[in-house]
Amino acid sequence: MVLLGIGAAFGGGGSTAGAVAPVAPSTPPPHRAVPNVVGLNHQTAQDTLQAAGFYNLAEQDSTGQGRALVWDRNWHVVAQAPAPGTVIGTDGQVLLTSKKYTDP
Repeated sequence: MVLLGIGAAFGGGGSTAGAVAPVAPSTPPPHRAVPNVVGLNHQTAQDTLQAAGFYNLAEQDSTGQGRALVWDRNWHVVAQAPAPGTVIGTDGQVLLTSKKYTDP
């Protein structure tokens, strides 16, 4: 009994169809200082970070209630991580901690 590979059985024994081309290494993202957005309206803070090249943004409710920041303009940033001025890759995550303007 002779077993052939599927390609050989159908006359494609020497074919490279379906072969994966080597991938060139990608260029690392640029590194930049994280802007200071503490005290800004949450939406303005996001706009500022994106204008600086940071798109990997996360957010959390500073009160610990776990509320979703549905309408960003009702919130303001009380803390950020990494700290303002820290140099990171633009693909790094920036965490905004915010509270509603009506929160104590």
